[in-house]
Amino acid sequence: MIRPTLFVVALGLQTAVAVAQTTAPTPPPAPAPAAPSTSVPSAAKSGLTLEKFETRRERAFMRADTDNDGKVSLAEWTAFQTARKAKGDPAKSFARLDTNKDGFVDKGELDAFLAKRFAKLDKNGDGVLSDDERPGHKSAPNEEQ
Repeated sequence: MIRPTLFVVALGLQTAVAVAQTTAPTPPPAPAPAAPSTSVPSAAKSGLTLEKFETRRERAFMRADTDNDGKVSLAEWTAFQTARKAKGDPAKSFARLDTNKDGFVDKGELDAFLAKRFAKLDKNGDGVLSDDERPGHKSAPNEEQ
């Protein structure tokens, strides 16, 4: 009778310890706000972050989605590029964007492409495209995608 009771008590203690270890620890205190830097405001004014870059390019890209299904087909892309009078072969640029080769470019494929493009344009790697890093300064609307 004593052994089963000891076994139950030991099992209960193990369970209590396991529960205590798996509970979420209290989050660390929030870091103190950093002192304002004089270089950050000028970068924010004249620079373009990845988030803003993606937002602008996605908005422009999704204008090609004429059937509003959330993805762009080769036919939609070709019509869009023709209307923009873009240089280059639309089929080639579409093939670069359509990484999974399903015949459509969706938001995931576009985001991956834009992140690579941003990294390539960001010559100094500071996470902000300055005016001299931006092609045509307005993201080159007539540049091949």
